[in-house]
Amino acid sequence: MAGMAGFHERPKAELHLHLEGSVTPELMRELAPEVSAEEIRGRFAFRTFAGFLECYKWIVERLRCPEDYALVARRLLDSLAQQNVRYAEITISAGVVLWKKQEFAPIYHAVHREAARSTVTVRWNLDAIRHFGAEHAMRVAELAAEQVGNGVVSFGIGGDEERGPAEWFTDVYKFAKAGGLRLTAHAGETAGAESIWAALRLGAERIGHGIRAIDDAALLRHLRDQNIPLEISVSSNVATGVVDSLRTHPLRRLYDAGVPIVLNTDDPGLFNTTLEREYDLAASELGFSETELTQIVGNGFRYAFADSAGRP
Repeated sequence: MAGMAGFHERPKAELHLHLEGSVTPELMRELAPEVSAEEIRGRFAFRTFAGFLECYKWIVERLRCPEDYALVARRLLDSLAQQNVRYAEITISAGVVLWKKQEFAPIYHAVHREAARSTVTVRWNLDAIRHFGAEHAMRVAELAAEQVGNGVVSFGIGGDEERGPAEWFTDVYKFAKAGGLRLTAHAGETAGAESIWAALRLGAERIGHGIRAIDDAALLRHLRDQNIPLEISVSSNVATGVVDSLRTHPLRRLYDAGVPIVLNTDDPGLFNTTLEREYDLAASELGFSETELTQIVGNGFRYAFADSAGRP
């Protein structure tokens, strides 16, 4: 760990990062001063994936206007800059914006303006809620396609894998690809390896989480041979209970199997983490060497969807 201090100074990239999930308890007090600190602590004290989704929903319900989203973006980008993150692909839960019946364009313009002021090169991923169905996802894909060339580079699906099977979204992904968007998907986080296969059949070029690939030797070989990266978020997986502990996280075994890995924070405000901390955990808890982590840092730039990802 002593050697990691210098490692922190290296330029880094993050590819799996939810804007709304970057809200910390302290920022929540600014956004919703009518809510007590005690209630906020209680909301953030989840131990399961279902509890995490409830907390996430509770937070986004209190993002009431474009200015709220801009404040969240500003604080997130300041944190990334302090960690020497040069490039970030940040996910906006556009599906949740639609669910709240808010107009998406002013919100996007507000966060896009904040990104333009930052030293971090930012591109945006628009995320649909898979358990809301295909029609909902298509509306998000249409919003994303409208902003191609204006900062949005990709489309993906998140939410409950079991209640929103990938097969529903074949036409949505075809539309998104035809519209110039790169493709990702949350899969193999709470569901098994078949969920990852299904996301790959949709055309996903990167897999969000994907940790259950460890259960399928053929899938591990496919990810390795086809150079398909997993966007791994160790603290997230522990906090939501999808793995039992840090030491039992499959990151080490996935890496040793030759699967391309990118380290991320996912929802750093909810999981009380930073990208620097994720690298520290990989070193201290999972036995990664500085050489191995240097390779993973490079993967953050290598597997970015933007042609120019602020590479050092």
